[in-house]
Amino acid sequence: MRTGGKITLVGVCVIDILGRPIETLPTGQGSHPLEEIKATVAGTAAGTSIDLARLGADVTVVGARGNDLLGDLMEEGLRREGVTPILSRKQGVQTSATILPIHPDGSRPAWHVPAANRELGPEDVPADALRDRDIVHYAGLTALPGLDGELGAAMLATARDNGAFTTADCLGIKRADTDHLLEAMLPEVDLFMPNRAEALALTGETDVFSAARRLRCLGAASVIVTCDSAGCVIADADGERTRPAFVAPVVDSTGCGDAFSAGVMVSLQAGKSLDDAATFGLAAAALILGKLGSVDGLRSYDETIAWMENAETSTETLGVN
Repeated sequence: MRTGGKITLVGVCVIDILGRPIETLPTGQGSHPLEEIKATVAGTAAGTSIDLARLGADVTVVGARGNDLLGDLMEEGLRREGVTPILSRKQGVQTSATILPIHPDGSRPAWHVPAANRELGPEDVPADALRDRDIVHYAGLTALPGLDGELGAAMLATARDNGAFTTADCLGIKRADTDHLLEAMLPEVDLFMPNRAEALALTGETDVFSAARRLRCLGAASVIVTCDSAGCVIADADGERTRPAFVAPVVDSTGCGDAFSAGVMVSLQAGKSLDDAATFGLAAAALILGKLGSVDGLRSYDETIAWMENAETSTETLGVN
């Protein structure tokens, strides 16, 4: 039985190819043995949709794929997890994919092909996917040139008109026109969830508290900025405050932000406050750290709650506002 609400995600869908542990890259024709190589469904839409399904939500993901084997793998992976995929096949481009050599400390440089994600447009978002939804999540606000600015704002406005709570996140900042993007879209976002690097880059601020306030001034009703092992900053009508991260063994940091977003959404649907939802999101992110790939460490909603009861929180702080 699904208990985490009905949620649609629109945005970035990727296949990740990961290997660990990698300290140095082979040169020439050399090779190094690894402990693990894995292919996973990932991205701020597809990866987060699997996290949501594992936490108990009824999930639909809207995105784009190529007409290729990677696209078939993506659809099969989503369906296997109980996610309903609505993936438009884009001709002449491949399914978006990333190669991730995971270092022993869990850090992860990447080679990425954006491909089909850049072709996602408003014609690929069925009206039915925005109706009868508890949450509509715009996944990758800075990474979808075919569905941003006024087009993305219109989609979120439609979702709101249909009664949905709207959320959004980022996927890095690789463009210069973010001022217009934020001014158009953030007024239609009930909860914006960038990470610290993204929030600082978007606002030009030098500290995370000022960045969170600035994002609210641009229109977002509430903001949570994730800050890795320092937890997160929450900003809403009640001001700014922090929540600590959980301590967990580190294998791979891929997908922690996606798990955080999923945890927050499901917890809000369970009737929790924004602060408690952020804490649950931090627990979901911590569990992801212990496995290779963006989803395999996550547990069910009840199992995550049980894990939190015995977990330690980090002593790292973000300072005072």
